[in-house]
Amino acid sequence: MFETYREIVYPQQEDHMGHMNVAWYTSKFDEATWHMLAHIGITPAYIRESKKGMAALEITYKYLAEVSAGDLLVVRSEIKEMRDKTILFKHTMFDSITNTPVATMQAVGVHMDREARKSCPFPAYARERYEALLPEPAA
Repeated sequence: MFETYREIVYPQQEDHMGHMNVAWYTSKFDEATWHMLAHIGITPAYIRESKKGMAALEITYKYLAEVSAGDLLVVRSEIKEMRDKTILFKHTMFDSITNTPVATMQAVGVHMDREARKSCPFPAYARERYEALLPEPAA
């Protein structure tokens, strides 16, 4: 897992019950996703210049603990699997003081040709960068 997001919970991100609203979990995980994708070369410049992009196919959230204004959060991400056109990844959000997991998001994304409006293979260097992130096999 590698860090993809670090932030604080602000008072305006709380709901009427005094906890961070689910919309903000989604927002913070979305920002982590773009940092994670940049690790494998799917950067804003790549998206603009190549006319390629990403789309979500499936997302599952799990809320493990409540967070409130002032809490410090960190998201660590891992790419579980990368196929020719799709990627499976998981974000885990932690309280950065206690290192307690507070939420997870697992998603399947697809690499898209934005002009043709259909899926297409990832660039070869994205797979190379993904493979570089994989742990070394145990001896």
